[in-house]
Amino acid sequence: QVQLVESGGGLVQAGESLTLSCAVTGDTFSTYATGWFRQTPGQARELVAAFKWNAGNVCYADSVQERFHIGRDTTKTTGYLQINSLNPEDSAVYYCAVRPWFWRSNPGEYDSWGQGTQVTVSS
Repeated sequence: QVQLVESGGGLVQAGESLTLSCAVTGDTFSTYATGWFRQTPGQARELVAAFKWNAGNVCYADSVQERFHIGRDTTKTTGYLQINSLNPEDSAVYYCAVRPWFWRSNPGEYDSWGQGTQVTVSS
């Protein structure tokens, strides 16, 4: 069974950068689409970035297009989300999730989730 673990969150100042990691066990990312979501209290989970490992396809939400960047390691077991020029509106719990084949924006269509990592940006 696929298990995901996020790490790398923390408290940062506005303008700084942060890199989140998503490690998978029980399989590799090869055959999955992986989504990065974020959620603030009382709000639905929002897809901010996604990638399809084998195809090399990457997408970003319009709101983060210039500041978020996806990275991957060669073992296909760890994905990264680099966030630049952080602002207080980026404060949220960030999750990674996987589903077969291609990504979807609906979080309900993902099969496995990590526990999330909190990012807090102070102004």
